[in-house]
Amino acid sequence: MLGDDIYQIPKLIKSDVLKRLSDLELKYNIKIIFAIESGSRAWGFASQDSDYDVRFIYMHGPEWYLNIVEQYAEIENNGAINLPINDDLDVAGWDLKKALGLMLKSNPPLIEWLHSPIVYRQDSPVTRRLQKLAAQYYSPKSCIHHYLHMAKGNFNQYLNNKDEVLHKKYLYVIRPILACRWIESRNNIAPMEIDKVMVTIDNHPIKSEIEALVAKKRAGSELSLGPPIKSLNDFLSSEIIRLEETAKKFEPPNHDMNEINKSFREILGFSC
Repeated sequence: MLGDDIYQIPKLIKSDVLKRLSDLELKYNIKIIFAIESGSRAWGFASQDSDYDVRFIYMHGPEWYLNIVEQYAEIENNGAINLPINDDLDVAGWDLKKALGLMLKSNPPLIEWLHSPIVYRQDSPVTRRLQKLAAQYYSPKSCIHHYLHMAKGNFNQYLNNKDEVLHKKYLYVIRPILACRWIESRNNIAPMEIDKVMVTIDNHPIKSEIEALVAKKRAGSELSLGPPIKSLNDFLSSEIIRLEETAKKFEPPNHDMNEINKSFREILGFSC
């Protein structure tokens, strides 16, 4: 098991993140509900030079949502903010209304944000409500298809039938495969952290190789180019084929919008 210290953000970085978030709020008159770390640092296999992937959910004032025409700020693209990458900080967020629309579809990235082990700041009551909605609207079918699509795409692009591969790319296939295995065996939300989903292969001989790869990634800089690791390629290839059949067995989501709409109004402060 990996220690909790790998999820600690340096104080100077955290201070910079919090300042940028506060500046956004003041300049554009928005409220950031919560902000977390995503990507390799939240997954548990960041290297020393990995970027910081800051993700957040924000909201406008209640009256903003009552306009006939939505007047987005200059930095918004239909409810999304994507700031230029600066000093290894990749900062992006979604408006509350957009996020709740994605919640209805059981959007896996949003679900991950709500369960990140690295939280920069949050409005705790609202965050807990969003987490409760994520569980209520969770669709194993949507999530397993998302993770399988991610694994298959990365495997075919970076690892399959290659003479040399970037070894770090294995982790970007392994993690979604393990998330699929979690959903398959437990039928609930897969944790972000790779050490937690690793329990799905406790009795598999491949586990030690994956743990060694994670340790190397965390110990130094980005992993170098090298020959393919046959055992990992074989495992990932067979899992992709197997999980494609498994994914067909899950029922599609079947939720109405009543609870989402009610929560949206109550978070904004409207009585229902």
